[in-house]
Amino acid sequence: MTVEKNSDTNFKDLQTLMGQSYYDGAQQTPSGNNAPGAFPFTRGLYSGGYQDKLWTMRMFAGYGLPEETNKRFKLLLQNGQTGLSVAFDMPTLYGYDVDHSNAYGEFGRCGVSISSLRDMERLFDEIPIGEITTSMTINSPAAIIWAMFIAMAEKRGVEIAKLGGTLQNDILKEFIAQNEYIFPPEPSMRLVTDTVEFATNHMPSWNPISISGYHIREAGATALQELVFTLSNGFTYIDDALQRGLSIDDFAPRLSFFFNVHNDFFEEISKFRVARKIWAETLRDKYHAKQERSLWMRFHAQTSGVALTAQQPDNNVSRVTIQALAAVLGGCQSLHTNGKDEAWALPSEESAIQALRTQQIIAHETNVTATVDPLGGSYYLEHLSKVMEESAYQYFSEIQSMGGVMNGIHSGYFEREITESAYHTQQEIDSKNNIIVGVNQYQTKSEPTIPLLSVDTKGMQVQISELNQIRRERDNREVIRKLQELKVAAKSQKNLMPILIQTVKEYATLGEIMDVFREVFGEHSPSNTF
Repeated sequence: MTVEKNSDTNFKDLQTLMGQSYYDGAQQTPSGNNAPGAFPFTRGLYSGGYQDKLWTMRMFAGYGLPEETNKRFKLLLQNGQTGLSVAFDMPTLYGYDVDHSNAYGEFGRCGVSISSLRDMERLFDEIPIGEITTSMTINSPAAIIWAMFIAMAEKRGVEIAKLGGTLQNDILKEFIAQNEYIFPPEPSMRLVTDTVEFATNHMPSWNPISISGYHIREAGATALQELVFTLSNGFTYIDDALQRGLSIDDFAPRLSFFFNVHNDFFEEISKFRVARKIWAETLRDKYHAKQERSLWMRFHAQTSGVALTAQQPDNNVSRVTIQALAAVLGGCQSLHTNGKDEAWALPSEESAIQALRTQQIIAHETNVTATVDPLGGSYYLEHLSKVMEESAYQYFSEIQSMGGVMNGIHSGYFEREITESAYHTQQEIDSKNNIIVGVNQYQTKSEPTIPLLSVDTKGMQVQISELNQIRRERDNREVIRKLQELKVAAKSQKNLMPILIQTVKEYATLGEIMDVFREVFGEHSPSNTF
């Protein structure tokens, strides 16, 4: 059948004339392990793909006072966001109360300030936490922040078994790339496994770890290194949980992942496909998982922060769009799209909404969701995936030969690998072998001005006043007693989540609890490996 270029026949009419739905035809896929939803899930976890359910649009947000971030959450929800993602400020990430000397000057600059359960209550005021999933990007103090969220839910009468969400809680990548660690690796792993055990027993809809390649990639790793180091960390968490006595099929379905999406479109899609395949095969063949959900590598994706440029920031809209499309074609379960101004500051309301709209346009206007894995069978993509998988297993063998991830951390292996990759990338940019539009090519003499979000530092005094009020109003004798119980428990082998929940309910602060852990566990000082 021939259709003339100037035909008035619209697309829906064309489908009818063809005798079948175009999309129904495109939906036909091979049976067996080459089909979407079939082991080893290279082509996606679900046979219906996004036709059955779109990915969760989970925009990362947080700045200043809890009330300010609460307002941003509500704005995003009103504009179609389908999941929450909390960014915490640097003092919170390092486990300091807002009035600590080490917190000075950092209030609210990269996320919301949380010092106590009262702050958590303010953060989620009038937000239906039992009906929407919540992700929290927190690592060293993750167990404490999670305890505050759980305590807040219980106080509101929400059954914790019904809470859905994700705790980043990936401490290994902190030692490998991001460096927001506090305690040595071994007690840090103990806290992570405590959360895995607690979630397994009490919170079946919560993901206690989001095993994160994002920060590894942002530190300068290649796509291959991001894939290998992230999965290696995941296997290490599994080993630790198994040593605790947990059953693989009891906790593996609740492990999730967090990946970067960079600019090399097909390489990123291949990375996601290969990661799913390797994870599924390893969980089945090495760890003998029996349930299909245990084999699923479910992942959140975020467009690359390091790929954003301060020069010609409007170009970042194009970058984010391409990266987001790669995440969707790679089969992500949830997605955050960066604002165009994030090379300068936290995203403004305008840029945050625009970034959300990018996801919505992909979802509703492009028709890429109309068929499952539309790039399946691409010769180029299959070749990239084959090469990446073979190279990944060579890397796995190298890590295994040195005794695993923990030995690699102590020896500085991962840091050296990432540093070398970052140096090579910068050389390519400096030599213009790698063109960055607006940076080393196609520069303009004058840069446009864009409205930037400015965090009101006066909010720090408000937050300190709130903290001082809590200290006056709470039962300080009971706080001291709970902190002492926590200290005793930390010295034992007990799971610390129950006592943490009890302690935060008495409004013990983040800093007070972290000081107990610092005393018991000590603080990590990396060896000089360079």
